[in-house]
Amino acid sequence: MMILRSILIFLGLSLPLHAASNGAQLYEQHCALCHGVQGTGIPGVFPPLANADFLKSHREKSLRAPLEGLSEKITVNGVAYHGAMPPVLLGDEDLAAVFSYVFSSWGNQLPAPSVEEIRSLRAKTKHPTLDSLQASMVGQQLPTPPEGWDLRVAAELSFSPVRLAMHANGRQVLALSRQGDIWLWNPDQTHLTRLIEASSYLDPSLGSPSSMGLTVDREGRLYVTCNQRNEKTNPVSNEVTIFRSEPWSKEDDRSWQKFTPWLRASYPFGIGPYNHGLSHIAQGPDGMMYVTSGARTDGGESGDLPNYDQSGEHHLTATLWRLNPDETPPRIEIFARGLRNSYGFCWDNRGRLFATENGPDADPPEELNLIEEGRHYGFPYQYADWTNKPYPHSPDLPAGIEVTQPIRNSTDSLSTFEAHSCPSGIIWLDHTWPKPFADTLLTARFGNLLKREKDVGFDVVHIQPNESSNRSAKVTTLLAPLGRPIDLLVLPGHQILIAEYCRGVTFAAGIGTPGRLLILRPKSK
Repeated sequence: MMILRSILIFLGLSLPLHAASNGAQLYEQHCALCHGVQGTGIPGVFPPLANADFLKSHREKSLRAPLEGLSEKITVNGVAYHGAMPPVLLGDEDLAAVFSYVFSSWGNQLPAPSVEEIRSLRAKTKHPTLDSLQASMVGQQLPTPPEGWDLRVAAELSFSPVRLAMHANGRQVLALSRQGDIWLWNPDQTHLTRLIEASSYLDPSLGSPSSMGLTVDREGRLYVTCNQRNEKTNPVSNEVTIFRSEPWSKEDDRSWQKFTPWLRASYPFGIGPYNHGLSHIAQGPDGMMYVTSGARTDGGESGDLPNYDQSGEHHLTATLWRLNPDETPPRIEIFARGLRNSYGFCWDNRGRLFATENGPDADPPEELNLIEEGRHYGFPYQYADWTNKPYPHSPDLPAGIEVTQPIRNSTDSLSTFEAHSCPSGIIWLDHTWPKPFADTLLTARFGNLLKREKDVGFDVVHIQPNESSNRSAKVTTLLAPLGRPIDLLVLPGHQILIAEYCRGVTFAAGIGTPGRLLILRPKSK
């Protein structure tokens, strides 16, 4: 699915609610994923807002949609849509600013709503206050952990986390927000403190940020990956940067306070909402740094937006990069291709590299791939084990490319996960873990971002590789439901930290609530 940058134009979605209302900025964070940066929507899936007759003819219904959600069939510019829009957690002033922006953009010329108009419409809904709406969108119960294990809330967050990493001191934990702030968690506390503000190292002139990768290498250097949509270029570009600090020193707490760009690159920004960009970064057993560079399309389609590149993938996208940490700047080496959006990857104790992959809006399975140097994993030509094309525009497989198939899920006969379940962060548990976790994988699944008959994901699944075959595994649910889990981290003492992006455990609950950290650990004997 379109997770991450899709979560993320969308995920990450969160400016502080107390910030001054900026309609354009709030629109990008809360609306652009579905309706597009230019309000064009996604044909047949999400309705356009640009020059939209529905906004004029159904003003009250339009204004009430973010207040209470919208699930009925509607017609916009002669096209029928029957999806579902969850409520949006924005205050009356912010919603008035968003609608003022939409009503005066892309050919729309409509009277801007006042804060009072929004407030009076909210009073007519099932949840007449923002607090009431937020309370309704929060899951209260923790799922039942496996026998012999405890699951508890480790920390309530004021933001939505996108990545976790272990501090160089081996004791504290770092959490990244999509805006680029880095937060610090002490395991003996129930709150986080902001360690590094994004404004201290990001260049705002390059565009709004989407930061999705965070790690610490063996030298104690901190890395962050960031994508910025630069509208000053033609075509609009994705400015990708990997920031790196000096090695951490326990004698100098300021050693991480100054980031410098370690690598900069630029390529045309994505088509529609599908600019996945750089995300996960991690150091491999060989000492090299590996970085996911996601696709800039849903499925290799061409675009038609003015000022945006209208071709498909770029040679730097839908790939896994390998970088030498001894070089500054490093040369980009393409380690593997055909990876639409591998949000998470990890190595096992044998040095095998496993990566999750999010599929397109069509319905092929999401994938778990065993990544090997030089191989091609199909995108945008082939998806999982499908032999049919998901779209009429899907390109033919070029001569000379051999597609490596994903790992087969022997439990459900899929390659590998249910469509739209959005597998994200993944970890390897070595032989020291108690059964049944020894020598297995866990992955968080963010959950569907499109309306389905039945929600999928919202869980952590347990993956047992078939030791007689590299190409199959048993996949079972470990914890469900969770609030859109997005990353996992192994802690000392056979403990697992789980980052929930938000508190909604269903599609209908939306994603506007802040996240939290959960910890799974063995029961004390």
